[in-house]
Amino acid sequence: MKSIKLLLTIIITGTLLSSCSTVYQDSFDDGYQNQVSLERVISNYDLWYVDYNQTTGNGDIPYVSRAFTLSFINGVLYANNNITDIGRTGDGFGIDVGTYNTFNGILKTNHDIDGISDFEVTVLSNNEIKLYNYRQNVDYYLIGYQVNEFDYDKLFYENIEYFLQEYIGWEKVSTKGGVPNAFDDENYLAFTPENITTFYSSQDSFGTQIDNINWDYVGGYEIFDVTGYDDLKILTLNYDGGDIEEFELTVINDGRIELYNVNSETTYNFLGRGFVQYLKGENSKKDLKEVVRNENRKRTKVIRKQKNRRNLK
Repeated sequence: MKSIKLLLTIIITGTLLSSCSTVYQDSFDDGYQNQVSLERVISNYDLWYVDYNQTTGNGDIPYVSRAFTLSFINGVLYANNNITDIGRTGDGFGIDVGTYNTFNGILKTNHDIDGISDFEVTVLSNNEIKLYNYRQNVDYYLIGYQVNEFDYDKLFYENIEYFLQEYIGWEKVSTKGGVPNAFDDENYLAFTPENITTFYSSQDSFGTQIDNINWDYVGGYEIFDVTGYDDLKILTLNYDGGDIEEFELTVINDGRIELYNVNSETTYNFLGRGFVQYLKGENSKKDLKEVVRNENRKRTKVIRKQKNRRNLK
């Protein structure tokens, strides 16, 4: 008899777990039970990483598009709109951007700028949910993490274009090895927040105030994934004059990057200057010392080409 009960338990459990998803507003007839269950789901993880490249639909909820992570804590909605300082801002949760509730199995958010949005929540796996807004016809896919287990490397490298935009400019602070080349004279780089294709460079002397930089050169840039590597990218700078520079790009921390010139075998270190903090929305203001550009920055899907690693350091 015990073995039969055990077999039935295994069959029932397997059937439940094999279900692809659970839509919470349809799970229970009792509204209170819905509220408790959905609250448990969205508050079960400290951070929900917005995997924007999975987004489907033709609409947009602006505050979700701006966010790298969202958190739902005791009725307060938090967001990390910057990669820089993530893990430190708001003890890792980011900034308070509004409120939320889970009445009747629907996630209702009230963003300080964007106002009210309703989401149907579908559980896809133990740590992945889908938020669907029927008014905008858009699905967002979120991956859950605890603060002390968050995959910061994944965040930086999956969103590298946006990380480069979070400083007004990048100042070269060291040059090591290699043979002399034209890029040795480039002391500053900048990547515009208006798109993910334009860069500027400057030969201004070290120590120049970032707001006073004369951006001598302009061109297009592209970032490639590297076959077999999750923690390395390839950056190509295509100057309008026709010159092309190719680098292996490594993130050292949230204020420093390393560029390895593939042709000259020179390693450059750059520090971010002039942190750009992205706040709640277009009406947000900060002290001028913390220059805020393009506060409506939204993420778009980034489809990168693959490259093989040419040289080994």
